[in-house]
Amino acid sequence: MLTFEQKLAIIESFPELSRHNVSLKRVNFHYEASLHDKKTVVYHLHPNGNGFVFAAFLKGYQKDDKGYVNIRDFSADELRQVIEASIQSLSVKREPQQPAADASEQVEQTWVDKQNRTLLLQQEDSLWNVYHGMNLEASFESYVEAAQYLKEEGFSLS
Repeated sequence: MLTFEQKLAIIESFPELSRHNVSLKRVNFHYEASLHDKKTVVYHLHPNGNGFVFAAFLKGYQKDDKGYVNIRDFSADELRQVIEASIQSLSVKREPQQPAADASEQVEQTWVDKQNRTLLLQQEDSLWNVYHGMNLEASFESYVEAAQYLKEEGFSLS
């Protein structure tokens, strides 16, 4: 396990994070350029080595109900990776996940651009597929990714 000082050195190597001392000698680090209300990347780093990194938008981490992953036993590489991923995730504007009304129902949405062209966004099993007529245009693992793609292509939800 890395010591408090080792973790602090790694975290402070990210110039985009600003340090905020809090109670009981704990330290938070904020990402002020976040595109979300959430700005805290490192939460309550404690001299005993315990602490948390915001990972709500990340896959592959066991998170608490607030979206934080415990970094107590992280290696130096794991700590760098989760901090980089957290900063990156806060650098992309996201919309809330669009859940299906019922697991057995498919969700379909029609998206339209300024030239009145339409694309269909359809949830199929665990994927969100974008169709142009009968042709598959693109496929995404989440609603957020699919909606972001459609917006970048000039479409809006009709």
